[in-house]
Amino acid sequence: MASDIVLLGGDLSPLALACETARSARRRIRENFTIATVYNFVAVPLAMAGLSTPLIAALAMSASSITVSLNALRLR
Repeated sequence: MASDIVLLGGDLSPLALACETARSARRRIRENFTIATVYNFVAVPLAMAGLSTPLIAALAMSASSITVSLNALRLR
């Protein structure tokens, strides 16, 4: 057997917090997908056209990854 959530005790009040956390996490995931998609729609064509140097591409990718990670940390 498997469980998505385990509630200890007879109280169901932690369920409301779990649902709110799940909604917030889903919102962050969607934001992170949007950030990554925008980055790819902008950066990939620029790189394919030769309009960015490898250094600029690496810095942009690092900035995108850091942005997504910081956005995910807002869930706390």
